[in-house]
Amino acid sequence: MKKLSFVVAAGLMSLAACTNNTPAENAAENVAESLENAADNLEAQADNATNESTEAALENAADNMHGAADNVEEAVDNGAVAANAAAH
Repeated sequence: MKKLSFVVAAGLMSLAACTNNTPAENAAENVAESLENAADNLEAQADNATNESTEAALENAADNMHGAADNVEEAVDNGAVAANAAAH
């Protein structure tokens, strides 16, 4: 039981260490989430489109928006890795 408690405590400590984001990282993550939400809205509009060309255009826009969100998330990840490497 003591081993399990230690493992759980170590896991929680490592999780807490991962959540110390800078304001810039938090802002970028919010931008990425906003882009994902906009893409989801475009996909919903595509589902309700009345013709195929409008549906295709909306789906392409949604795909592009998802790609932009992925790029923002990758930039955050790369910046966080570089900041952690510089700190150690």
